[in-house]
Amino acid sequence: MGSTEGFDLIVIGCGPAGEKAGAQAAYFGKRVAIIERAQYMGGSCINTGTVPSKTLRESALYFSGLKQRGLYGIDYSLKENLTVHDFMHHEREVVDMERRRILKNLALHKIELVRGQASFEDCHTIAVSAADGIRRLKGDVILIATGSRPHRPAEISFDDVHTFDSDTFLQMDRIPKSLAVIGGGVIGCEYASIFMALGVEVILVDGRDRLLPFLDYEISNRLRDRFAGLGMHFWFNERPVKTENSAVGVKLCHRRFVLKGRGFFKGNEFASDASSAFLALTKALTLFFLAIPLAVLGKTA
Repeated sequence: MGSTEGFDLIVIGCGPAGEKAGAQAAYFGKRVAIIERAQYMGGSCINTGTVPSKTLRESALYFSGLKQRGLYGIDYSLKENLTVHDFMHHEREVVDMERRRILKNLALHKIELVRGQASFEDCHTIAVSAADGIRRLKGDVILIATGSRPHRPAEISFDDVHTFDSDTFLQMDRIPKSLAVIGGGVIGCEYASIFMALGVEVILVDGRDRLLPFLDYEISNRLRDRFAGLGMHFWFNERPVKTENSAVGVKLCHRRFVLKGRGFFKGNEFASDASSAFLALTKALTLFFLAIPLAVLGKTA
């Protein structure tokens, strides 16, 4: 067993929270180490979530002319022969720039970046497993900033060719003719609206009776009406039973659920076809051992 290195603060995860916390501690003279197992820094915010989706939104508005139509009443059509490379180019440039910025920020604050998988040996000691062995770090304070990952239900056949989650969705090699988005939360609504702007036929499926139920009822309805005005279709109170991938697309088998009291009553089963399916479901960090109850959206209850 090698010697254990000491730090004032050890951060597990180099997403936005981990980076900012480490930089703030280093600014006040603390010795900081950040552990990250992924190839790239930034977490889902930089690599698969917030930054890519906002960049793609602007790209979709540009390629579709939707913003120009709204401002000037000019009827633009989607640029012919638009490829995924065209659409994703600006997103990749922005993401690469942000990854470089994070590494520069860590170096500027003299934060030690440790690559590998972190695990606790005791309340102040972390073992980091990497290809070159195990390194042990001891910290006065340890911050867990590991974020979340997409949930992959067993009944959904993810192949990352026709059926995707939010981490793999941006790896698609084509712009589909039709898209089924399962989940009417923030991520689902965002990507559904982006591909609607590109002229993709979008169906949004949700087991609840409205979009973004944490919003005021009138705001949620206004958003739904705006989406419907752009041509989006909705299946509320529907739950996917299974998906079947094929060379031509995805068959989504879903069951209608009728809300009765505090539960759902199962109705008839349906099957629908789409070129691609995207599941906007998130699995949060498991915190049961910390006895922290979680409410909607991962907020502490």
